[in-house]
Amino acid sequence: MSSSRWNFVKKTFSHLNETGGACMVNVGHKPAQRRRAVAEGKLVCAPATIRALKKNALPKGDVLTVAQIAGIQAAKRAAEWIPLCHPLGLSHVEVNFRVRPAAIEILCAAETCAQTGVEMEALTGVSAAALTLYDMCKAVDRTMRIEGIQVVKKIKE
Repeated sequence: MSSSRWNFVKKTFSHLNETGGACMVNVGHKPAQRRRAVAEGKLVCAPATIRALKKNALPKGDVLTVAQIAGIQAAKRAAEWIPLCHPLGLSHVEVNFRVRPAAIEILCAAETCAQTGVEMEALTGVSAAALTLYDMCKAVDRTMRIEGIQVVKKIKE
């Protein structure tokens, strides 16, 4: 391919270098700022699964606590999951759940003071929490599905 094509790609896609190869974006010139991101997702499951969860009667025990810890741990390691993601020192990660009649809603908030945002950390936290819930409930519910993982808030101050 011609170099002019790659010059266009570089201007369009920040994670590609001049020759079209993958690269981590250089944020060294940006000032550190307080940043916060919130992501959400949900595990849709059978009402019987929710009833068992509320009674702490699932075979693998306290699934919400385990999923909460998994989400926090994953958010702290997002750069290890996502190849071109910047490793960030997080000042706060929080994973919470809302138990509904046929779903468990998951919220993950991540905060840092850095040169780049924390959306990937929040998304990774939700994803890991959802995967953990799925793993811990799959013995009793084969109909489960993970849905709607998305960023719902970004703040840069």
